Amino acid sequence: MAGAAAESGRELWTFAGSRDPSAPRLAYGYGQGSLRELRAREFSRLAGTVYLDHAGATLFSQSQLESFTSDLMENTYGNPHSQNISSKLTHDTVEQVRYRILAHFHTTAEDYTVIFTAGSTAALKLVAEAFPWVSQGPESSGSRFCYLTDSHTSVVGMRNVTMAINVISTPVRPEDLWSAEERGASASNPDCQLPHLFCYPAQSNFSGVRYPLSWIEEVKSGRLRPVSTPGKWFVLLDAASYVSTSPLDLSAHQADFVPISFYKIFGFPTGLGALLVHNRAAPLLRKTYFGGGTASAYLAGEDFYIPRQSVAQRFEDGTISFLDVIALKHGFDTLERLTGGMENIKQHTFTLAQYTYVALSSLQYPNGAPVVRIYSDSEFSSPEVQGPIINFNVLDDKGNIIGYSQVDKMASLYNIHLRTGCFCNTGACQRHLGISNEMVRKHFQAGHVCGDNMDLIDGQPTGSVRISFGYMSTLDDAQAFLRFIIDTRLHSSGDWPVPQAHADTGETGAPSADSQADVTPAVMGRRSLSPQEDALTGSRVWNNSSTVNAVPVAPPVCDVARTQPTPSEKAAGVLEGALGPHVVTNLYLYPIKSCAAFEVTRWPVGNQGLLYDRSWMVVNHNGVCLSQKQEPRLCLIQPFIDLRQRIMVIKAKGMEPIEVPLEENSERTQIRQSRVCADRVSTYDCGEKISSWLSTFFGRPCHLIKQSSNSQRNAKKKHGKDQLPGTMATLSLVNEAQYLLINTSSILELHRQLNTSDENGKDELFSVKDLSLRFRANIIINGKRAFEEEKWDEISIGSLRFQVLGPCHRCQMICIDQQTGQRNQHVFQKLSESRETKVNFGMYLMHTSLDLSSPCFLSVGSQVLPVLKENVEGHDLPASEKHQDVTS
Repeated sequence: MAGAAAESGRELWTFAGSRDPSAPRLAYGYGQGSLRELRAREFSRLAGTVYLDHAGATLFSQSQLESFTSDLMENTYGNPHSQNISSKLTHDTVEQVRYRILAHFHTTAEDYTVIFTAGSTAALKLVAEAFPWVSQGPESSGSRFCYLTDSHTSVVGMRNVTMAINVISTPVRPEDLWSAEERGASASNPDCQLPHLFCYPAQSNFSGVRYPLSWIEEVKSGRLRPVSTPGKWFVLLDAASYVSTSPLDLSAHQADFVPISFYKIFGFPTGLGALLVHNRAAPLLRKTYFGGGTASAYLAGEDFYIPRQSVAQRFEDGTISFLDVIALKHGFDTLERLTGGMENIKQHTFTLAQYTYVALSSLQYPNGAPVVRIYSDSEFSSPEVQGPIINFNVLDDKGNIIGYSQVDKMASLYNIHLRTGCFCNTGACQRHLGISNEMVRKHFQAGHVCGDNMDLIDGQPTGSVRISFGYMSTLDDAQAFLRFIIDTRLHSSGDWPVPQAHADTGETGAPSADSQADVTPAVMGRRSLSPQEDALTGSRVWNNSSTVNAVPVAPPVCDVARTQPTPSEKAAGVLEGALGPHVVTNLYLYPIKSCAAFEVTRWPVGNQGLLYDRSWMVVNHNGVCLSQKQEPRLCLIQPFIDLRQRIMVIKAKGMEPIEVPLEENSERTQIRQSRVCADRVSTYDCGEKISSWLSTFFGRPCHLIKQSSNSQRNAKKKHGKDQLPGTMATLSLVNEAQYLLINTSSILELHRQLNTSDENGKDELFSVKDLSLRFRANIIINGKRAFEEEKWDEISIGSLRFQVLGPCHRCQMICIDQQTGQRNQHVFQKLSESRETKVNFGMYLMHTSLDLSSPCFLSVGSQVLPVLKENVEGHDLPASEKHQDVTS
């Protein structure tokens, strides 16, 4: 395989040098200095990161933010609706920004008006509600609302406004409009003034294809008709995606309505957009609601209201976000200073996209099968027809699509930020992926909703992967991405270099392959961990010469009241014991979510699982939970629970141990709200002392919070299984279920695959203990066959009974060495290759019933009695079953 991969790789390496010499030479960089220097100076936070989601949100530069902050520190800006000096300054500055926006789009206030909105979505909603629609009725055929199917959700959503007033909405396929353009159309009837609206994107946010701006005039003149209906056509050009990397000349392409979002252009501020309205269309807009600042006069006691004469003032309800508007000035200034303008950005970003497209599309497996399937309506021949967006799915060597969620998780291991799903563009997603309307409904019934990670249903994709370039993107970014694809799909040994930019050249002209520089995934958290704590011996945990009390000697495991037949009574379903009984070999709890394991030999069971399992979590300065995905060094924090002294002792290398009480002081506790997996939980802060300890260790502000004793987080029903009579199943701060079980035989099988795939064939890559710790299970058993646990429906351990909810769909956290905090992608990659569907490992468990009237314990050495599922034929569950990633 390596030889064949190398052969396909050589074509990639020579791409930059083998371009058609007659083709126009596009610019890379901005001429006035090194692009790498610009990145280091303005975007130092990107060090070690490959950011390829500029179509989602581009990034602000450091000097842009510094300039804006300096402005705020030096000037006093008041509410523009007042008349004092600071208010006048705000009003005049805002008006100057309006002129600057119009100049950016090559037009003036004589032709267009800028209406500030909360974003392009709010601008679209404004048009939908204010357009002079004529309802269908006995005397009129009514207005038509037409939109290209390759449109953002916010455009399609306009149809709900029109349907409510009996106006017909018509989706138009791109191929139908292209065909109509080729056929031509007769001139429209000048006597019919029935208003119609056609909406289309200047650039598809899905594939990056750029639709002709000439359509604006052709539709308005009647030469091109979305539907054969007489009347006067207005055109809304959705420019939000297009203007992020390209100039738009509104003096040449005079659309009636142009919604934009400014963070797409220069990253800051977010939540601010505008609707550019051509002044010939502005008087037709009808206003219903009026807010502060929009009325020239009104009466509170009767229906009397006179709107402002200015179109902008009439539609900008309330006080606009004036400080954000002022920030736009600094955004335009910085963009011009760093790049020289949008034309340069267009050339630069397209050069990167074209290079990546050609290289990506050339990759093949040894059998000749393509590595990716690219979804595009262009051949990336010109920036006039294609933007800097590449949409694709990764394939295996049999041509099967690898789910986008799996690709996303692997990319994160290389510190590559991309986007997956349907990108709020269901129409384009359906067209390119071949998803019928009926399939969309079927996917929804299977539990798939927009924005989730259910990427494959019955082997069919529900979405794709998108990368996109911004003005600060570099050739290094493109090459790091290509190396990621090659390493993960063609198993590169690192011997074949991706074409690299020269250290001193390549900043102008096309990318060069003259020199090489390694692009490797970032490795975080290289601090070492003290030796792993030994298992409980009797009632103690030993750590070198020190000891921590674990659990006192306790009475035997309690008898649990039974409401259903025991496993032995389900004789047909119980696994045969010819190979010996299944036994619990290890027990772990994780007192602090995402921190190190605390291994015990016997431990109390509570109604949320093992007592104190995931009862605490570390949060950042904003109160957001930290996991090893963002902070791998969490695994170096070692908690030990002493039940006798009612304390938790926390240790870390280089830090003095610190104690935290197990329970809150109800008199001093201040309850705060936090979130875990979309659930709201009540927590309390454990105090400044532990906060300071954590902040010192991580080098940034952190707090330790604990789930409040009176907070109840109910478990969600899984797979249609109802809870048995008894107490309602509740959860601690876990993601998915009360327990996670793994099978030693499954670990051994993965261990064998990982170490036999070692190209050096000398030292083993991973120990069995290392692999076990990575999966962060509560219960480890000595199974007889690898992955047999995936066939189980329920189990009993002693007299405790558990429902098996389903497999745990793993995330990139399994690539973090729990003893060092270092990342290595091989575990996830090998597991991805070996499993036929999702990257599943381990099974979720939940109590079926629990009687806490007497002490209950789980113990190492306890026998495990599994019950098979009915009609089990294979290991894997249907792809439509959804499980959240374990990130704790």
